[in-house]
Amino acid sequence: MPEQLDDVWFTRDLPVLRAIARLVDGSEHGGNPYLGQVVPASGLPKPEVTAAARALVAAGYVEALTNYAGEIVRFTGISAEARRLAGLWPTPQGEWDRLVEQLTARAEHAPTDVERARWRALAEAAVALGPDDGALLMSALIGGYVPRAR
Repeated sequence: MPEQLDDVWFTRDLPVLRAIARLVDGSEHGGNPYLGQVVPASGLPKPEVTAAARALVAAGYVEALTNYAGEIVRFTGISAEARRLAGLWPTPQGEWDRLVEQLTARAEHAPTDVERARWRALAEAAVALGPDDGALLMSALIGGYVPRAR
């Protein structure tokens, strides 16, 4: 069986995606950063940034302009999924975690015993529901789907 290749998502591609997302989303570079601006923003050497950029374009995460030789020159956009992966947009799991944090904090800082008990009960119910069902709920909320009462 052939040897597996090393995973480069967390060490190369994701850091470059996050750098591109920050620069595309920011106004400093007009939202269309050059490859040369992504290199220092990512903290990786240029050959690794170039390889990651090609992989990200091929996967549909980023859009890029190339020169006649096919080399990436500038980034012009990122996909919705890239925004989620980079942390610019919420994910259902992340929002569920934030909700549970808020409920716990409100329970700890409630001014009265009655309010503290109510917030604690809600926080415990959320934890009991679990992250999988919680993420499904948050997915519906983030996506704008809220079932209507009949």
